[in-house]
Amino acid sequence: MIDDTVRYATDRAVLCWLATVSEHGTPNVSPKELWRVHDHATVLIADIASGGSVRNLRINPACCVSFVDVFRQKGFKLTGAALVIGRKDDDFEHVSAPLRAVAGNRFPVRNVIAVTVEHVAPILAPSYALHNASEEEMMADAFKAYSVKPIAVGTGTGFPLYGNDGERRGNGGPQGSF
Repeated sequence: MIDDTVRYATDRAVLCWLATVSEHGTPNVSPKELWRVHDHATVLIADIASGGSVRNLRINPACCVSFVDVFRQKGFKLTGAALVIGRKDDDFEHVSAPLRAVAGNRFPVRNVIAVTVEHVAPILAPSYALHNASEEEMMADAFKAYSVKPIAVGTGTGFPLYGNDGERRGNGGPQGSF
């Protein structure tokens, strides 16, 4: 389900977006800053300020998590069901440990949202299909739109990326682009 390509994309993302639905059917999309891929079918998301998401998931566990590289304009959406693991739950300390390690003193992890992924689908900007745009063209357009410039990384050129694990990533490395 969550293969190396998807894991690589999630590691490179700066934010992910969690979509939930309230008991009245009102959709909610909320940015999340801390997460970890736990295994081939589970993503752990820290609840640091996610009262609405947690409330919704306790009523309706169906959700979608999206990761998009804003420069490449590609990513993945992971749909499935979430379980909210709170501080009073027996496994909270164990399950939250990797999230708390990254959060440090910056954020309290109130709950862990454990998403069991049932389906993975790519996200592509429409220009890839409608204009047969290349990744390089999409990146050049994004750099222009955001008024940023790529800088040299390693032996190639590109831009520095920091994964959700805090590790520096470069584009075009051994794992390639997603």
